[in-house]
Amino acid sequence: MEAQATTIQKTKWWGGGKSPFNVEYGKLMMWYFLMSDAFTFGAFLISYGTIRFSQNFWPDPNVVFNAFPGAGHANLPLAFVSLMTFILIISSVTMVLAVHAGHKNDKQGVIKWLAWTIAGGLAFLLCQTWEWHHLITGLHPVLSDGKIELIGQTTRANPWGELVSIEEARKALAASSHETLVHLAHEYPVSGATVTDPAALQKMTNAQLASMIDLTKAHVREKGPAAFGGYFFGITGFHGFHVFSGVVINIIMLIMAQKGVFERRGHYLMIEKAGLYWHFVDLVWVFVFLCFYLI
Repeated sequence: MEAQATTIQKTKWWGGGKSPFNVEYGKLMMWYFLMSDAFTFGAFLISYGTIRFSQNFWPDPNVVFNAFPGAGHANLPLAFVSLMTFILIISSVTMVLAVHAGHKNDKQGVIKWLAWTIAGGLAFLLCQTWEWHHLITGLHPVLSDGKIELIGQTTRANPWGELVSIEEARKALAASSHETLVHLAHEYPVSGATVTDPAALQKMTNAQLASMIDLTKAHVREKGPAAFGGYFFGITGFHGFHVFSGVVINIIMLIMAQKGVFERRGHYLMIEKAGLYWHFVDLVWVFVFLCFYLI
């Protein structure tokens, strides 16, 4: 027994000089970082879900996110966010191709696919900028179930969920386009002012059209949760910051690849680590998309 105990005590399970993990150290640390970041996003989304399902009224994503650049007042539910999602997925594919090129020590391939990944990230950020700008400053009616939920800034009745008075709606109505006023005059006419000929409506001035619209029939004074706006801009902004950080990291990787830094090292492990971060950002967007745009 003593000889056996001595043998066990003298056994060196790890003598140093070689990592005890079956993965490169930097990659392991990246996984640790992504795991902690996943907990942060998870806490945000769980908090959002708790508030979301504790409310009796919540903005309809099909109404809030129904705009598309250059489409005017066309009702295109979730079309723009679908485009954003498609851009991010394609950028993830190009990142995979960049990592694959790195495994083959293909410098030009790494440079090409990294450049496309950066372009995809920038395109996503531009789309998110437009979406935020539209939600904050957009001026158009939001129609739902035959009623006008809002005339004026979309953030009043949708993301922020504040009450909109008839007086506020009248002021916003004065700034609406002629096309919008024609539509509202046809849908919500004042009693005795109905015009059956669409061409006659087109010939009227904005002031005449506004006088024909009965907002008491159309306007909805239902108070929505202000938390929607806080969570939406907070969580999508936090994710957007991650996308921006990923773009900066990829630009640095692109410059290093162009200067031959990885070629001299004999490997492209840094590209693989950057790829892990980029795929994580794409994966998080799937959950953000699900929580805010689909549910």
